[in-house]
Amino acid sequence: MPPGLCAAVVVVGMALSAWGARDRATWFLETVWVLVGLPLVMLTWRRFPLTGLLCGLLAAHALVLAVGGHYTYAQVPPGDWVRDTFGLDRNPYDRFGHLMQGFVPAVLVRELLSRTSPLRGSRWLAPLTVCVCLAFSAVFELLEWLAAEIGGHGADAFLATQGDVWDTQWDMFCALIGATLSVLLLSRAHDRQLAALAAQREV
Repeated sequence: MPPGLCAAVVVVGMALSAWGARDRATWFLETVWVLVGLPLVMLTWRRFPLTGLLCGLLAAHALVLAVGGHYTYAQVPPGDWVRDTFGLDRNPYDRFGHLMQGFVPAVLVRELLSRTSPLRGSRWLAPLTVCVCLAFSAVFELLEWLAAEIGGHGADAFLATQGDVWDTQWDMFCALIGATLSVLLLSRAHDRQLAALAAQREV
């Protein structure tokens, strides 16, 4: 997907997400990564353009966050439908969000390491990419814990634990699965785009 189109889709998605959001504080906490990330990508684009694959994935992840921020993760309507259809005990959209939290950042981490470190082509690139994503997921869970300590019950919508005492562990496990799948499924396509981007910048 062209970078300009990706940015436009994210801006429209964020605007629709903010309009009529169920909880403004939760919306901000869920989408702050987009609010910071999109301007950062735009400001650094000339010096550090991203591959089309990464742009498309970042846009998709931004929309996942925007939907979760608008409804709160525990109340996303498609998640309710999946829960009711398959007899689940909770809305699974939060699990999907954490799967994406591993799947998309894996390509971002892989791109940064490939372009700014000696790891390109190294056998260590894949495991280190997964490790970084798992570490980020753990840091995010610590941030959720901090939000719970500060906000008390006001942070329940942001935490979206839905009564699951193992929610933190499940979140990190989903991120681990997402990162692993991303590395296994997208590495070859990503390498081709990285090579094309490098050749284009040399011209």
